[in-house]
Amino acid sequence: MAADPKTQMALPDFDAPKKRTRNKFALACAFLASMSSVLLGYDIGVMSGAAIFIKDDFQLSDIKIEILVGILNLYSLIGSAAAGRTSDWIGRRYTMVVAAVIFFAGALLMGFATNYSFLMFGRFVAGVGVGYALMIAPVYTAEVSPASSRGFLTSFPEVFINAGILLGYVSNYGFSKIPNPTKMGWRFMLGIGAIPSVFLAVVVLFMPESPRWLVLQGRLGDAKKVLDKTSDSKEEALMRLADIKQAAGIPLECNDDVVVITKKATHGEGVWRELLLHPTPAVRHILICGIGIHFFQQASGIDAVVLYSPRIFEKAGITSSNEKLLATVAVGVVKTLFILVATFLLDRIGRRPLLLTSVAGMILSLTTLGMALTVIDHTDRKLMWAVVLCISMVLMFVASFSIGMGPITWVYSSEIFPLKLRAQGTSMGVAVNRVTSGILSMTFLSLYKAITIGGAFFLFAAVASVAWIFFYTTLPETQGKTLEEMEGLFGNFRRKSAAAGKKETGGGADGGVQLAAAANGRSS
Repeated sequence: MAADPKTQMALPDFDAPKKRTRNKFALACAFLASMSSVLLGYDIGVMSGAAIFIKDDFQLSDIKIEILVGILNLYSLIGSAAAGRTSDWIGRRYTMVVAAVIFFAGALLMGFATNYSFLMFGRFVAGVGVGYALMIAPVYTAEVSPASSRGFLTSFPEVFINAGILLGYVSNYGFSKIPNPTKMGWRFMLGIGAIPSVFLAVVVLFMPESPRWLVLQGRLGDAKKVLDKTSDSKEEALMRLADIKQAAGIPLECNDDVVVITKKATHGEGVWRELLLHPTPAVRHILICGIGIHFFQQASGIDAVVLYSPRIFEKAGITSSNEKLLATVAVGVVKTLFILVATFLLDRIGRRPLLLTSVAGMILSLTTLGMALTVIDHTDRKLMWAVVLCISMVLMFVASFSIGMGPITWVYSSEIFPLKLRAQGTSMGVAVNRVTSGILSMTFLSLYKAITIGGAFFLFAAVASVAWIFFYTTLPETQGKTLEEMEGLFGNFRRKSAAAGKKETGGGADGGVQLAAAANGRSS
């Protein structure tokens, strides 16, 4: 009996659906752009060890060391503030070249510094370059990434910051072994940071410009070519182009390769008014989330741990400089490994679950670290169990931070702002990030002398607890949404929080967001 042709099926019909592969061109673009974040990471990591030798060489007080270590974060404000306007003017790609050139000059100045003032000037120049790099890398990566892998790709800047920190720690350990490290070791540690900036400036020239920036310049033909290469399909490329044109105020039926764009739309005039003076409810909510996540990332103490880990290990009972630097390298290794794990989870698990789990781990580790350091402070003999507990909790803290809070801050803040507000909005978040980091890193030594080192970590644990509540109540899930759909997720705190809570208790992958969006639609 012949089979019914309607029911006849070939064997391939029963094959499992093919797993979507990541777009290799978008991956390469994100990888190269994020290399600029190595500049910040290296400076953070290397200064933690170099400060030991600089203090001895120039006979500096703890207050001067605090300022030297932390001031780069405040200097970077100038770079991040200028980067928003610069990237709107000359493009995302050439802004990365500017960042690399400035940092190159700063690294050389620091390496050849003859006194404290000269060294501070080098820090100033390098800080401006770091500010540029911090702002532009996540913006560019978000704008070239397809929605299906934007979380994975946009987490690259944080991956490279951690890789830079690890390189800095390794540099500390390696150059501490050369003859006369107090006079020469720290110069090599700081000066060698010029090498990655040269490489970055060269590779950026082989990257395409951001398609969203191209559309804002009226270069639709060039934008379409980039979108064709960075999208998962031709259909997605057309959809992304249509969304960007709509956000830029270009008629959808306009298909010319080059169109005339008004100066206001091109170079960001009126953006600050829309962002700060007369924001819509959605933009106000986005601004609070973008600034809040950057503030809490630093206020929970990550830079205090990363910059002063040798001091923390010394307080825990490790006295050998060699052992302190080795333990610090372990911090860098753990931090880098867990950030790599996070990159593969962002687009599978989502931003909110990872972020909330990460902050919960930070609260637990900070509280336990504070208890262990307090016990050590109140005893006259070395307690081996307390030393091991301190080291374990430092490693657990950086692991918890790197699995969520570290990468998600940059992913989230770079994807939630509307197109015409993105560069300036992101630069505001980076500014808050750097100010908070600068204040903490410039006051940590004074803080723990005032309230004890255990008390300092109890304070960080309390800040992290407030952060968990803030994230739970205000941040909607953005997984799988295109950049042009983001604004619809924001605007009503209560509805978004309720929807997100329902999602996390079993509402499905996008249930909370869909409920929130539907609620917005009904209210309008």
